[in-house]
Amino acid sequence: MHPKNTGEDALPQLKAIADRGIEAILISHAHQDHIGTLPVAMRRFPRARVFMTEATAEIGSVLLHNSVNVMTRQREEIGEMSYPLFTHRETDRASERWRWCPLRQRVSIAGERAPQRERDALTFEFFDAGHVLGSSGIFLRAEGRTVFYTGDVNFDDQTIMQAAPFPEENVDILIMECTRGDHAKLPGWTRAGEERRLAEALERAFERGSGVLIPVFALGKTQEILAMLYKFRRESRMYSGPEFPIYIGGLSSKMTDIYDRRAQMTRRQLPRLQLMREVAPFILNDETVRDAPLRARHVYVLSSGMMIPKTLSNVFARRLIENPQHSIFFVGYANPESPAGLLRDAGTGGEVALDPEKPPQRVRCNIEQFQFSAHATREALVEYAKKFAAKKIVLVHGDPPAVEWMRATLSAELPASEIIVPLPGVELDL
Repeated sequence: MHPKNTGEDALPQLKAIADRGIEAILISHAHQDHIGTLPVAMRRFPRARVFMTEATAEIGSVLLHNSVNVMTRQREEIGEMSYPLFTHRETDRASERWRWCPLRQRVSIAGERAPQRERDALTFEFFDAGHVLGSSGIFLRAEGRTVFYTGDVNFDDQTIMQAAPFPEENVDILIMECTRGDHAKLPGWTRAGEERRLAEALERAFERGSGVLIPVFALGKTQEILAMLYKFRRESRMYSGPEFPIYIGGLSSKMTDIYDRRAQMTRRQLPRLQLMREVAPFILNDETVRDAPLRARHVYVLSSGMMIPKTLSNVFARRLIENPQHSIFFVGYANPESPAGLLRDAGTGGEVALDPEKPPQRVRCNIEQFQFSAHATREALVEYAKKFAAKKIVLVHGDPPAVEWMRATLSAELPASEIIVPLPGVELDL
């Protein structure tokens, strides 16, 4: 589902493959931009089987039901009469058809035609992508050829997620994400160093009586930030007063519950940490966020990370951005055209309209940026591509400047490889 568009414009171009006999749909992970219109795709392709990891299935069901609620509300708020694009009942029926696949287990997709020779059979295999819980890269084998799709990947350890242990055998075709292609890795950057920088920034904010808003994605970023705050409390990095209260949203709490249940069943750091019990965040929802007082020395870890209008982070930000006492800390990726991107780029002293239905506001709060992206650095992506020197490299999932940097760099460093930037709706012969 497109993160900014609404209604039919939020859908993928499914009409481009409407006349194809789609046999399978492979899901890399459960972020909204990857799984958000899956029930619609299953309606369009009723014979297709759907494959994902068990964790992605559990998260995806929660996310899609939440999406129905959001779309139903938006039908009234913005007059989008095509909403909801699917219903709770359709979501339940769809999830009953999902097939869970363990990591590193080769699965065959049997066609409707006569059985193929084993060499020609289409198979796939999921590999942990280190991005969020359940995320996977997908290794495809067919007709003696190999294709690897990275999905959203991270090659560095996070606070909870461990780095992706991707395959390093040769592949013919590499399909690779490019999210951070327009951001160079900062010299000397380490995650431990960035965690220290965040702890010090929080301490400074608390000393001046600041409340701190941290916009996050409900899946992934919320849990990483909660784990950091847990470590800060445990290591006594914060000011010497009582423990600082932490607030999260309702969807974030559901995702965090899933992280906790699967803590010792998955590859992760801090496997014994139960975030909901040991961090004990307070829960805000669409109603209580409007009445919740903005208090000093409190941390509000609220979704959405893009600060889409009407979300908790957007509503809360509009309450605090004109107050120089308070702070907003950005901790990950934000589309430059999203409210979060516009606010980050406007900076203190600028002017921004976080909600198109509201007047612009002067930014007087303190704004700081930290690098805790769940996506691989562009340098790590290039190094991974060079291990394969695949015949064809297809670049996806990035803003145009990010994709262009990756295209130019890989073209220069891998002259024997064909670097492809696909256009929506245009078929590629691989």
